[in-house]
Amino acid sequence: METLYHSTRSANEVVTSKQAILTGIAPDGGLYVSDQLGETKVDLARIASQDYHATARDVLGTLLTDYAADEIASCVAGAYGSNFDSPAVTPLTPLGTDWLLELYHGPTCAFKDVALQMLPRLMSVAREGRGQNIMIVTATSGDTGKAALEGFADVPGTGVTVFYPDGKVSDIQHLQMACQRGANVAVAGIRGNFDDAQTQVKRIFADAELGARLAASGTVLSSANSINVGRLVPQVTYYMDAYAQLVKRGAIKLGESVDFCVPTGNFGDVLAGYYAKELGLPVGKLIVASNTNKVLTDFIETGTYDRRRDFVKTISPSMDILISSNLERLLYYLTDGDCERVAAWMAELSQTGVYTLPADVMFRMRETFACGFATDDDTRATIASVWEDLGILIDPHTAVGACVAYRRESEGRQRVCLSTANPYKFSADVLAALGTDTTGMDGFACMDALQEMTGVEAPAQLAGLRTAPVLHPDVCDQDEMSGFVEAACQRVFA
Repeated sequence: METLYHSTRSANEVVTSKQAILTGIAPDGGLYVSDQLGETKVDLARIASQDYHATARDVLGTLLTDYAADEIASCVAGAYGSNFDSPAVTPLTPLGTDWLLELYHGPTCAFKDVALQMLPRLMSVAREGRGQNIMIVTATSGDTGKAALEGFADVPGTGVTVFYPDGKVSDIQHLQMACQRGANVAVAGIRGNFDDAQTQVKRIFADAELGARLAASGTVLSSANSINVGRLVPQVTYYMDAYAQLVKRGAIKLGESVDFCVPTGNFGDVLAGYYAKELGLPVGKLIVASNTNKVLTDFIETGTYDRRRDFVKTISPSMDILISSNLERLLYYLTDGDCERVAAWMAELSQTGVYTLPADVMFRMRETFACGFATDDDTRATIASVWEDLGILIDPHTAVGACVAYRRESEGRQRVCLSTANPYKFSADVLAALGTDTTGMDGFACMDALQEMTGVEAPAQLAGLRTAPVLHPDVCDQDEMSGFVEAACQRVFA
């Protein structure tokens, strides 16, 4: 049976998974969902006995049914090869009595690689025979941007435009984007924060006049953020594979439940865990770990989503988000597909900055989701203690997750903390957390000092940035972003 997708805000127009992936976001501003989620369950024994590549083929084949088996196999083989420095792709390692799922072994040293090495391949298959050029437009809080640029650079028939909040990403994250090579890439900082960038990108997608002008020249816009279902679905695989690794190690028996603690900003990473549970993975709790921008913690605790608060710049910048877009998909499933209620809540959020869920919906959410948050001081203390006690170097986002996990009772289940980035992407903050005064030191001086202190080698792709030329110095105001995209389309597809 073919799996069809429609907007979270209306079920009137259905599309295939290929169409959903090419479009990125639904025309009414909603996100694509499928009512068939959970109808087909994975074979848990099969998952537990196979490798990452086989599980990826199973997951994608279940959720993206209009892709042929050979198309999926080709995409998987291309996405997860020598570009990852571990044959396991996402290896599971001990973290004291818990486990660390290392998601940063791809080309940009962040978990976004798992999906963004796959998405360009899914798009390339989907656009075959359509005669359209695709411009990827994405907002990033730090990691998505580089992963999208790396994944789409010089892919035929596509371009990629990335906006990041100027001055609100780490030095290394900035250079990863600003030094990106590729004839089809465009990068700009924006004067504002990630939420400003994300909001404006959504407006660009909804701009009918811009869409018509681009369509006249054979170009359509799509997204590489986790609002794109083709970005979300590949992330389901590493939950399945983590479970398989636990079974193979003898840490759990087949069928036992596992908790996952996920550093979360835009809600996509943890939502992939919910999808895995709907596909039959024995998930106990999905623990949503936030930093000081704890809009999700407050939401899960109170039932009120309120973005009307000060935006705080933290040492875990990829989580500095007040509008968690992927939450909309969860609301759809928690209400058994009530598009009208979801649309009304999203309208409230847009118009007033707040909405409140009824008790029955919150009860369903809390059956699966738990929460907690960590301040910057908590994060620094966790980086230091994990290094001193376990000899493991973790980045500030992973430390948020570990801190929240440590504070909770384990409830007798094995717990997996998702490690979302290599610590050397945030050398200055990690080094400072370990007690070094970093005043006057740039990112590379901190990288060198951290290597000397710990004996842990920095990835070559990060260390090599110190001699890379800056190719994308642009910074623009929010109202200039649409023009920047249109100019990028004209240049790339001239």
